[in-house]
Amino acid sequence: MKARLFTEEFKKKSVVEELDIRADLLSKWRNNPLYNAGYLLADNPKLSEGQLKIRRLEKELREIKLESEILKKHWAFLQK
Repeated sequence: MKARLFTEEFKKKSVVEELDIRADLLSKWRNNPLYNAGYLLADNPKLSEGQLKIRRLEKELREIKLESEILKKHWAFLQK
């Protein structure tokens, strides 16, 4: 079974209807670092090329740290 893919517009419309709020308010919340844990979101047109690179590198670092933790646990398991 294939995963269903929804457009960003559809997702936004669904959330707006479910929460009964204005679409511009939802966009403001999404792009405000106070409400999104300090992350700049990918579809934020205000991101500079440098900020995009930082986001990509931070994501890569998180993935590498996760892989490292998995390998450490696996190694510890094999040592038993």
